[in-house]
Amino acid sequence: MSERRLSPALGYLAALLAGGLTTLSAAPFALWWLGPVAVGLVYLGIQALTPGQAALRGWSYGLGLFGSGASWVYVSIHDYGYTSMPLAVLLTALFVAAMALFPAVTLWLYRRLAGPRLAALSFAGAWVLGEVLRTYLFTGFPWLLIGTSQVDSPLAAWAPVGGVYLLSLITALTGTLGVEALRRRLAPAAIIAGLWLIPLALPGQWTRPAEAPTQVAMLQGNLPQLTKWSAEGQRQAWNTYSTMTVEVAEGTDLIVWPEAALPMFEDQARPLLERVQAGLAPETALLTGILQRDAGGYFNSVIGVGAASGQYRKAHLVPFGEYLPLEPLLSGLIAFFDLPAPAMTPAQKDQAPIQAAGLTIGSAICYEIVYADLVAARARNADILLTVSNDTWFGDSLGPLQHLQMARLRALENGRYVMRATSNGVTAIIDDKGRITAQAPQFTATALTGEVRAMQGSTPFTRTGSWPVWLLATLLVLPGLALSRRRRLAT
Repeated sequence: MSERRLSPALGYLAALLAGGLTTLSAAPFALWWLGPVAVGLVYLGIQALTPGQAALRGWSYGLGLFGSGASWVYVSIHDYGYTSMPLAVLLTALFVAAMALFPAVTLWLYRRLAGPRLAALSFAGAWVLGEVLRTYLFTGFPWLLIGTSQVDSPLAAWAPVGGVYLLSLITALTGTLGVEALRRRLAPAAIIAGLWLIPLALPGQWTRPAEAPTQVAMLQGNLPQLTKWSAEGQRQAWNTYSTMTVEVAEGTDLIVWPEAALPMFEDQARPLLERVQAGLAPETALLTGILQRDAGGYFNSVIGVGAASGQYRKAHLVPFGEYLPLEPLLSGLIAFFDLPAPAMTPAQKDQAPIQAAGLTIGSAICYEIVYADLVAARARNADILLTVSNDTWFGDSLGPLQHLQMARLRALENGRYVMRATSNGVTAIIDDKGRITAQAPQFTATALTGEVRAMQGSTPFTRTGSWPVWLLATLLVLPGLALSRRRRLAT
């Protein structure tokens, strides 16, 4: 299996296929073993490419990945963004093509700077650094990181140690070293075996549960998104959530409403919330997602009612959903750019946790749950995690199921239960191992009841975050850079 036996055209096709396989490795397909295969297909023959050819191979991979795994953005653009089908298709294609530039840039830099020596290691390190770049550049899009697919694989035990980027690194190493092993090299096969067998020796429990469980109910209203902000939609939301709250209140310690459950600002909803509070037992707490406004701006928030104190305001906002980039240029251009509510204001990252029903709760609103280090920061001061979301924007697509999988990984990384309350699904209770213990069906109005436990102690990942893995990935790349530079100087 020589580096030069794979023609460039066949390599581009293999990379496009690899992108699709990465989607299949993630939820809802959960064919996790395809993750290393996908990396191997992109890596195969990479040393025979020029930097430009490597960039095109990376772009081909990105087209396959985001075209198959993130094209659900079409639903929000067309179905809920009042955009015609041709324009929605065009905008979705532009989004996919733009996101594909991240792996293109990663592979261009890899071939521009690194040499063939230690290629399997430096390629895996570069892969992870490319994912880090995609996580943070231009507000970030850490969706479909290849490590996320491993939440149900034998590698999952690594998650509390180093988080999603460690899973990505080991998945990438398995793919690159697997190619080298097929070239009848024994050392790569031994390294792969070690990476997959070490989890058997890792602790099975990094955190410990509190003695008594907490009884929770999460309400899923399944209200139509297109009429939510109308006067009738406001009345429907109030009637739905107030009625469901009365039905589940008895014997429940904590009731959770989803993101922006009442389509109004807190000052408008306060009289209604006080009526709910009057009907609750003194020891029962209610948390709800709601919009707030004050002199500092507009905020997407979670607040407490009854036996709850504190609030959380969203710190990491979604472009085009909660604020409009380049607003002077884009505002009014097409209906999709007209936000349904005033542009939100990002809150401070350091916020005190919410106290409710004897729990210290670290919160993440909607998209924030996909940011591993943001959630780890919340978990350091909390014994349970909460995420409220409105996935109605993505309809019956892969998006909500992928979103749920990332919430599962956050639970596993931090050894914390995650309560996930959504408007129309997937509402779920996730335990400290990332397992779903209770789940509501999508697209139904229902109350999901179950129990959660406060968890004590911290995982290594909660304490350190991702920087040790970022450093390790950098160290894997550096020897390849040094050897390449030495070779160029020698010639």
